[in-house]
Amino acid sequence: MKNVSFDVRPSEKQAEFFASRAKFTAYGGARGGGKSWALRHKLVLLCLRYAGIRTLIVRRTLSELRENHVLPLFPMIVGTGLAEYSETHKEFRFLNGSAIKLGYLDTDNDLLRYQGQEFDIIALDEATQLHEEAFLVLCACLRGANDFPKRMYITCNPGGVGHAWVKRLFVDRNFRTGEDPCNYKFIPARVFDNKILLKSDPDYVRQLEMLPEDLKKAWLYGEWDAFAGQFFTEFDESIHTANIILPKNTVRYCAIDYGLDMLAALFVAVDEAGRAYVYDEIYESGLIVSEAAERIREKKTDNMIFIAPADLWSRQKDSGKSIADLFAQGGIYLTKLSPCRTAGWLALKEWLKAPEGIPNMVIDKKCKNIIRCLPLLMHDKTMPDDAATQPHEITHAPDALRYFASFLVCSAAGDGERTFRRRVKR
Repeated sequence: MKNVSFDVRPSEKQAEFFASRAKFTAYGGARGGGKSWALRHKLVLLCLRYAGIRTLIVRRTLSELRENHVLPLFPMIVGTGLAEYSETHKEFRFLNGSAIKLGYLDTDNDLLRYQGQEFDIIALDEATQLHEEAFLVLCACLRGANDFPKRMYITCNPGGVGHAWVKRLFVDRNFRTGEDPCNYKFIPARVFDNKILLKSDPDYVRQLEMLPEDLKKAWLYGEWDAFAGQFFTEFDESIHTANIILPKNTVRYCAIDYGLDMLAALFVAVDEAGRAYVYDEIYESGLIVSEAAERIREKKTDNMIFIAPADLWSRQKDSGKSIADLFAQGGIYLTKLSPCRTAGWLALKEWLKAPEGIPNMVIDKKCKNIIRCLPLLMHDKTMPDDAATQPHEITHAPDALRYFASFLVCSAAGDGERTFRRRVKR
């Protein structure tokens, strides 16, 4: 190995991160804390220390991976002759046989690529952008018949689809059976720790100070409870999601939230014991009604009950027909529901209860959008019993699930509940 010197001068927190020997080390909190820099240098130092070690660094998208790690690593290890880069294998290969593999998890198929692979070190950059399933699958890859350390290093900021599982493990330290507290270490990061950034970009802190209060607390001060307004604290991806095999003798429903901006349709089966299974979904924008009806018709079953809110029965001025009429022309006959938002959310919370760890409702893992959106909903700041309607993109699938819950459970559903009882008796 040739002699190459690095000007590595970590901050106090970065040095603590370098020194951690915990199986799982999270370095996170505020933005601008120098987390990606620390993660990148940690992998390089491990590759130089252990000849032949296999490491993997992961971000959600390939473009983020290139920008945050591939480009900075080139002058550091390729330009100095320590490693070569293979675009085909997306890997930095060191002269001593060590390797930094580059990974991204933008789609379900991306995750499948790692099943069965082995790595000694895995680094997840911005882990709160990843679902817990991705974390668990990659944990299973942390193995190998050698004497190298087996560790996972993650960086993280509050917020995102992975906020709940990262906070549970590393901040709250709320462990489940089989999780050893000794394996988990959390190092809080603050932008004020990053003296180099503060010197090179003094306006960065002022930009963070101008954010809305919740984001400012999370991104400037690294406060994980800034997102304590999470509406569905009942939802736990580890128990509410599964690969579903539907039981026999179920009543089938399709709950629909429709607009030109998004068709969110959830397909739900309820068994004889009253347990609900969200087994399929449609989540697609830009569909006119006839196209939306066609998408739903492709997944319909005999005697399926189609639930939609009352506003779809409003007559259009130009045609005199309602959206419900247009769905009927496409073979989808909607059942009218006049949902009360707060009562509907309460009904859905009842469905998400999990007495003794067994939930009343299970969502199939392929229903990625409802799984993604439910934990992102926040309380409305002026009406704490209601969910916030912004950001609007994440509200469509939860609204559809709320319609289902209102139809079956909530007394405020009125006509919808009586219709359900008549259909079941038949």
